[in-house]
Amino acid sequence: MPLYEVEEYLPACLDSIATQPFEDYELVVVDDGSPDASGDIASSYARRDNRILVIRRPNGGQGAARNTGVRAARGRLLTFVDSDDMLPPDAWSRMVDTLGQTASDLVVGNVERDDGNRRWTPPLMRVNHARDRLAVTVDEMPLVLADVFPWNKVYRRAFWDAAGLGFPEGVRYEDQPALTRAFLAARAFDVLSETVYLWRVRGDRSSITQRRHEITDLRDRFDTKRTSALLVEQHGVAEVARVFHADVLPVDMWEYFRAVPGCSEEFWQLLVAGVRELWNHRTVAFEHTSVPVQQRLMGWLVAAGRRDDLVRLLEFIDRGQGGLPVEGGRFVHPWRDEPGMPDSLVLAEPRHRS
Repeated sequence: MPLYEVEEYLPACLDSIATQPFEDYELVVVDDGSPDASGDIASSYARRDNRILVIRRPNGGQGAARNTGVRAARGRLLTFVDSDDMLPPDAWSRMVDTLGQTASDLVVGNVERDDGNRRWTPPLMRVNHARDRLAVTVDEMPLVLADVFPWNKVYRRAFWDAAGLGFPEGVRYEDQPALTRAFLAARAFDVLSETVYLWRVRGDRSSITQRRHEITDLRDRFDTKRTSALLVEQHGVAEVARVFHADVLPVDMWEYFRAVPGCSEEFWQLLVAGVRELWNHRTVAFEHTSVPVQQRLMGWLVAAGRRDDLVRLLEFIDRGQGGLPVEGGRFVHPWRDEPGMPDSLVLAEPRHRS
């Protein structure tokens, strides 16, 4: 468990762990140079519970903190918890029991987002966790590559070490390449429909989206996507690569498309280059991905270098209901009658996720 400026949320997280019926665990808490009272709160819990070990280190980012915790952990199994989230009443028992029955390298459970008033399952998680599946591979279930979270899983420590797994350090979005590598390296994994993790929606999370216009944020995003895409390509299975580029890789790009009005020219040029590099005739063109049509159209305009038209599209969307209206089986937008406009951006046919 990495700690950084979570004093408001940490007690609820630690309490949700302390009340787990599965009691045979060691909790390694890594205070990543947090400037608030997070480390002191963790230490107070450690004084009351000898299963908790607190390590303090200079700030190095979440990836470095997790790697520090892994090196200190002594258990045969390994899992992660973010210190601003919570565990449901029995998060680990079923996962540990499942690994005891199979030869799989890791087990993956479902996730619910929690904003304090309601809980819901993200769309791709609903697809991946619709039913239990034991001892499957990434070739059989490529959409699992969308599950880039480290904390809704239990890993065999022997697998983690043998595969050389770890988190990139000094970069944002370190989860995607780490988890992509884990799924590709696994001989088999188990998937459970049961919710094993509560991903909290923090009241200050808007500050994260506000950073989307920063060139460093975009550069880190493309770096981690590029690394993950290379791992998938090296895996060498065409259908896995297709699903990855169509269903997994584009899901968060709309936030950067949204940042284009008012962005710097450097940001725009990096955005265009990254979209062209990752979504093209060799992989999957952005207009043929499975994200909503308004996002596909945004990506198509970016790849074409049409900044002014993208700004117009965002204004058009914001004047409506957040999506594109449909008339006579066709999407309504200013470019739908333009010569060469792809059918996927014009025809409102049902689309089926892979």
